[in-house]
This record gives sequence, structure tokens and C-alpha cells, in this order.
Amino acid sequence: MKTIPNCISFSRIFFSLILIFIKPLSIAFYVIYIICGFSDFMDGFIARKTKTISTLGAKIDSIADMVMAFVLLFILYPIVNPSTEIIIWIISIAIIRLASMFVAMKKYKTFASLHTYGNKITGIVLFIFPILLPYVHTTVLLYILCAVASISAIEELLMQLTSSQLQLNKQSIFEKWYVVYRCRRRS
Repeated sequence: MKTIPNCISFSRIFFSLILIFIKPLSIAFYVIYIICGFSDFMDGFIARKTKTISTLGAKIDSIADMVMAFVLLFILYPIVNPSTEIIIWIISIAIIRLASMFVAMKKYKTFASLHTYGNKITGIVLFIFPILLPYVHTTVLLYILCAVASISAIEELLMQLTSSQLQLNKQSIFEKWYVVYRCRRRS
């Protein structure tokens, strides 16, 4: 039972790589793409429900997310044809994400990508991006995606810089303040 969530995460890597060989935005693309999205939801859900959450599983999930993001970038770049401004913005986000991983590697001697609400929202926005491409102007979608991704990348970097211990499942930098706020309202 412990390995089922990890197998699901590995399947996302496998299916993401298959997307490279399928015509973008075709029915086959969307079927495999939705399988990837479903696997992203199911691995964490099953791990939580079966109490098989592990550091290894969190790392595999993060790697699967990154593989899927890079595959999408590779596939959709020619279709989207982003402006220079958007390319610089995406590179900036990648640099912030790499800086966060570097900080984690330096502080905790391990690869780490946090499972924050911001990262989950970024994942959702990234997931719906190809689905909305035929219906919403590409530039609008890119600005929304980059804005959300920037906020979550900066939040993760700040969390890595200010944390004294690795907390892969810390949900937000504002979590501590929210708990204080809730305690004050109760008293």
C-alpha cells in the first residue's frame, strides 16, 4: 500500500513524457493530459488517506510536477509563441525556484520543493492553461499564469530562507499568522 502513491507519481512522469510524441491540443493529448492531472491529485489524496505520506513520496511528486511543467513548456512554446517580456518573466520565475532549491540543498542537504497552497494554485492554473488555450487569448493566460507562479515562487523562497527546519508540507508563509489570528478571535 505504501508504494501506490509513488507509483502514481511515477506514472505522471511516464505519461508526461508520452505527451512529447502526441500532437499538441489533440484529443489524444487532452486524454493523456487529464490522466496526468488526475494522477497529480490522486497520489497525494491516496497518501493522505492511507497515512503513507513520506519525504520520498513528496520528492517524487515534486519531480513529477517539474517534469510535467517542462514537457508542457517544450510542447506549448511553439504554439503560444510568448513575447520577450513573458520569456524573461518565466526565466525569472525559474531562477527564483532554483534559488529556493539551492537554499534547501545548502540548509538541509536535500532536494526540496514545498507543497504550499501557492504551489498548488500555480499547478491548477498551469493545468487549466492548455485547456483554455482555444478559448482565451494566450497573452491573458500567460500573464495570469506568470503572476500566480511568481507569487508562489517568491513565497517558497522566503519560506526556505526563514525556516529553521525543512517542512515540505508547510502550506503557506502566512500560516503562522493565520493561526495567531484564529486564536485571538476565539479568546
